[in-house]
Amino acid sequence: MNDLTSLFPEEKSIPASVKLPANNEQREYLINGEMRTWNGDMSSVASPIFIRDGSDYKQKIIGSTPLLTSKEALEALDAALNAYDLGHGVWPMMTVAERIGHVENFLLKMKEKRQEVVNLLMWEIGKTQKDSEKEFDRTCDYIVDTIAALKDLDHKSSTFVQEQGIMGQIRRVPLGVALCMGPYNYPLNETFSTLFPALIMGNTVVFKPAKYGVLLIRPLLEAFRTCFPAGVINVIYGRGRETVGALMETGKIDVFAFIGTNKGANELKKAHPKSHRLKAILGLDAKNLAIILPDADLDNAVSECILGSLSFNGQRCTAIKIIFAHKSIQEQFIKKFCEAVAKLKPGMPWDNGVSVTPLPEPGKTAYLSELVDDAIQHGAKVMNENGGEIFHTFFYPAVLYPVNDKMKIYFEEQFGPVVPIRAFEGEKEVIEYILNSNFGQQLSIFGKDSKVIGHLIDAFANQVGRININAQCQRGPDVFPFNGRKDSAEGTLSVTDALRVFSIRSLVASKITDDNKKIIGNIIRNRESAFLSTDYIF
Repeated sequence: MNDLTSLFPEEKSIPASVKLPANNEQREYLINGEMRTWNGDMSSVASPIFIRDGSDYKQKIIGSTPLLTSKEALEALDAALNAYDLGHGVWPMMTVAERIGHVENFLLKMKEKRQEVVNLLMWEIGKTQKDSEKEFDRTCDYIVDTIAALKDLDHKSSTFVQEQGIMGQIRRVPLGVALCMGPYNYPLNETFSTLFPALIMGNTVVFKPAKYGVLLIRPLLEAFRTCFPAGVINVIYGRGRETVGALMETGKIDVFAFIGTNKGANELKKAHPKSHRLKAILGLDAKNLAIILPDADLDNAVSECILGSLSFNGQRCTAIKIIFAHKSIQEQFIKKFCEAVAKLKPGMPWDNGVSVTPLPEPGKTAYLSELVDDAIQHGAKVMNENGGEIFHTFFYPAVLYPVNDKMKIYFEEQFGPVVPIRAFEGEKEVIEYILNSNFGQQLSIFGKDSKVIGHLIDAFANQVGRININAQCQRGPDVFPFNGRKDSAEGTLSVTDALRVFSIRSLVASKITDDNKKIIGNIIRNRESAFLSTDYIF
């Protein structure tokens, strides 16, 4: 515990390069191309970082954001509806090349704000500087890749199909008004991985930033305002029940992009009065399993499981949330795993080589302690030294063994640095765990016997969205499909899949006659339609 108490910094020891401006009170919000000022109640933004003053510790308040009401949320919706104008608005009627140009302008302005956004990621959610920089850069790369994928899609759509005496051109068109909400653990990357596909396909958007990781959108508001037509992107803040609930109840949201819990998604979807008209793209809970087979390369398995279970303190939907190690190697695996945990450096996000940082969610350390206590009551032990120790927002990783189905940690997604391990003897045990799980995002298999691995692949291929061989669970590369089964997801995201889920195919068709060919030829040559075109975007 003495080690943890010394980790929080004194004010004078914080590097100047990562310090935030003294006043981060944000009263601006964006509706209909206007930067409006809020004069009502505000929500304080508390950092997970405490400042040490002698023996006293005080949580750092780094700013505040507007507590908008349903009135402002509905004004944002009206702006998005007007900008879409039943598909006749300036934005949905733009050519693909024109929309790409707007997004490219935004990207240039976004890159100018890199350091501000990175610093806010560190202070708001406790993400390490290295990972914060990686999140920013990966988000920029994602936007670039999205543009490239849309160009490729447009190239394929620029031709005419001829079949059974009918010719037609098939293109993807927007769905309408999208509500985009991202998670606190990747408040930039995962949020923008839905926001920008929605925008670039011609939808208009109401965007509500994550509950934690909200201030980091502020440096980008002006770029949103200047780079897109009025009403195309509207950014609101406030309590979800009041703002988002009001939006869904109108029935005027066409697309719901949400990354969070399946419980939250269910409640919001139920609020929509026309559920059959609501397209949902959801990234939800997961309880990803790692299976350590008898012949696994233990050094690799430990290395990948450490990354998989404890990167960003285990606060990733793709994190490994439970490990099944074969009885024949279970003791050796746990010993090596605990040794690897001991090498993880706790500290501040900006410290060199740091791995364990403070947790941003209020009450999270208490929740994780309850999971550990519950497991101990049902027969588990904390296997690593200092495992489960707490100081304010710090929670030192806890490795639990043996776990069983009487424990909450066996089924619940902990979303934090607690690693439950169970020994297994036969493959049937791990197969039944996956079959009976409420979740189906990913799993990892560690081993060398191709016959055994092949059998497990077939057992799990219809249960989860991705099977990783001798590697941790993860989302990337972004060209790969990212989805899940059961309560883990709805819809598929990747650079190309995201463009598809935020659009629908539409076509113009006619019988192949000389008159019809002449009409369509004139439309294309004279550029009389934004839809019908054979232009090639370079």
